Amino acid sequence: MSFDYDLFVIGGGSGGVRAARVAAAEGAKVALAEEYRMGGTCVIRGCVPKKLMVFASGYREMPGEARAYGWDVPDGVFDWVPFRDKLHSELDRLEQVYRGLLKGSEVEVFDTRATLKDPHTVALADGGTKTAKHILIATGGHPVRPDIPNAELGITSNDIFNFETLPKSILIIGGGYIACEFACILNGLGVEVTQFYRGAQVLRGFDDEARGLVAESMREKGIGLHLGTNIVEMRAAADAENATTLTGTDPAMGAPAQEAEALTPKARKGGPIWVKATNGMTGVYDQVLFATGRDPSTEGLGLEAAGVETGRRGEILVDAYSQTSVPSIYAIGDVTNRVQLTPVAIREGMAFVETVFKGNPTKPDHDLIPSAIFTQPELGTIGMSEEEAREQEPVDIYCTSFRAMREAFAGKTDRVLMKLVVSKATDKVLGCHIVAEHAGEMIQLAGIAVKMGATKADFDRVCAVHPTISEELVTMKSPVRSA
Repeated sequence: MSFDYDLFVIGGGSGGVRAARVAAAEGAKVALAEEYRMGGTCVIRGCVPKKLMVFASGYREMPGEARAYGWDVPDGVFDWVPFRDKLHSELDRLEQVYRGLLKGSEVEVFDTRATLKDPHTVALADGGTKTAKHILIATGGHPVRPDIPNAELGITSNDIFNFETLPKSILIIGGGYIACEFACILNGLGVEVTQFYRGAQVLRGFDDEARGLVAESMREKGIGLHLGTNIVEMRAAADAENATTLTGTDPAMGAPAQEAEALTPKARKGGPIWVKATNGMTGVYDQVLFATGRDPSTEGLGLEAAGVETGRRGEILVDAYSQTSVPSIYAIGDVTNRVQLTPVAIREGMAFVETVFKGNPTKPDHDLIPSAIFTQPELGTIGMSEEEAREQEPVDIYCTSFRAMREAFAGKTDRVLMKLVVSKATDKVLGCHIVAEHAGEMIQLAGIAVKMGATKADFDRVCAVHPTISEELVTMKSPVRSA
């Protein structure tokens, strides 16, 4: 049977684009369909714009630090609109870079939605069908709202970059990395931030000591973090200025607790929004951000008709080589709900090409993946947390926490955490966790050693670079405890 293409990729994010380009470089005839914008979540509404906002928010404390070091620098005022406009210009530029890469690789692009008709056929929303020997699904994921009345009033991370004006107050629901990152970003930009998380501590799944320090730092910077708290009711306040203040409310929740005298007949996105929490407290906020999880984007793709099996959350089930239950169809990235990180999707895409187009069956490596959370301070991590490791085997814990020289001189209270989780039996470093400015940069380098299987003795043999924060990774001589 002859096909229109050797490979048809559905999804123009980082994983799909990389797979398309590398397959084309191997001589395959490749097409790619993307219904929104080229670049996917990471480039258009995730990693890249978020990191630029992290940079912007970090300047809030710089004038005070500069004065501590002798510079006559006045405090400034953040102007959202010019920053936002420049941000979108940069995203436009990056999208064109992606398009240029595909064009240069001779990948045919369809700017429309594509769905499956059968194991070798896709239907395009603008009409027509295309056939391919292999189909790769890389449609990513999307943020979800909780199942509560008027949830449509709130926004998700997709909306953050499109504010017409910066809200004066915001309530963030969630305790994962997206919730915590945007809490720090918006706080740094001058927004009054309140955060609800139903769990006992934010950043579930990360090392307890590390996430505890992040939470403590968030509170010190003025974020109203409420643990063991969730939202139970939300309504659109007709007029925040006419709202009636309730007594007995907790001022630490952020914006003044108010109850609207009247409600709009229809729920509308944006604020002011009246909210009630599980602890009985109420408040009015300009915006409510739901950062309560992400689901794979598989709805309406035609997976069932093509025979592709999915999981409970709609994720596409794949084997170790990213192959679905249909031999001609593969899936990579967030749509499989394995590891939701852009570099992982790219690696999965490259492994797919090795397997299918180069005759070299390759499993993507999901072991010991370094990652960073861009809170303030950042959290960098690789390997096992102390809690995970001690469930597996006896371990020694090397840990130090201190005020870094730069912050201490400026009179700031920010603290650094450096932690190594080490196997008692083998001396192998099972995990490394860093809470500090630029922890993301440091964990990339430390991750090389951990991935190579370095022991604590290997770390100890490295001479320290002094004076630096990271020198603590090679100067912790005695464990603080064993578990």
